[in-house]
Amino acid sequence: QVQLVESGGGLVQPGGSLRLSCAASGSIIFRFTAMAWYRQAPGKQRELVAGITSGGTTNYADFVKGRFTISRDNAKKTVYLQMSSLKPEDMAVYYCNTAPGSTKASWGQGTQVTVSS
Repeated sequence: QVQLVESGGGLVQPGGSLRLSCAASGSIIFRFTAMAWYRQAPGKQRELVAGITSGGTTNYADFVKGRFTISRDNAKKTVYLQMSSLKPEDMAVYYCNTAPGSTKASWGQGTQVTVSS
């Protein structure tokens, strides 16, 4: 079984920055696993934000390109999401999991990002 624990969310003003972390543990060969960040805003479906392959290739949803950066540390079994120039529409609960098309682990509790002045 795989456990995913997200952290780093909080309250930030528009234009601000946050760095999210997701630590993986359990039965996962992390270094071979493509990972991704997702988010879910109230009343909306969960959506893909960014992904990173085992080799470090990244991809981003259009609405975060140029503002967010996904990265990973295989030694720490952790994936990060550096978020900059945050907008109110970025407000959501952020989750990590395996990349689309891969077997999903159980979803963690997520980390709340609130963008408000």
